[in-house]
Amino acid sequence: MMIFRPRAGFVLAHPAHFLAFGFGVGLARIAPGTFGTLLAFPLWWLLGDAYPPLAFWILVAFFFAAGVWACSVTGRHLGIADHGAMVWDEVVAMLAVLAVIPQALGWQIAAFFVFRAFDVVKPPPIRYFERRCKGGFGVMFDDVLAAGYTLIVLAIAHRLLT
Repeated sequence: MMIFRPRAGFVLAHPAHFLAFGFGVGLARIAPGTFGTLLAFPLWWLLGDAYPPLAFWILVAFFFAAGVWACSVTGRHLGIADHGAMVWDEVVAMLAVLAVIPQALGWQIAAFFVFRAFDVVKPPPIRYFERRCKGGFGVMFDDVLAAGYTLIVLAIAHRLLT
């Protein structure tokens, strides 16, 4: 079965596509979700210290809501509700993780790998919600759960190692 591979023209054709595809990062031929997760890092470094914590969390909530819209529209236009090239869900979830963890580079690298593992493996109940929640909300929500698991694992590691 051939999977539709969107091109730059599709991404630029609608603001929802541009956002859902992580400003085009989702066009990566290999591991677009990994590149979407990596996109969160420069955004964090740019925005993380620019806002007080409450304002940053409001921004993350706005990014989540915008992602629900963008992924709904883009999924409809693609005919595939959760196309692998839509990576805004990884961006938002990783931004939330980065806002909570210690700011040392080692913790950020660990967060990246732990998050990617949970996002790929989708342990219960992540896969359950991925199948049950439809549209843009479903696309965004399973990554929020993966972020939650990531924070639990890193909190345990922090407790054991420090």
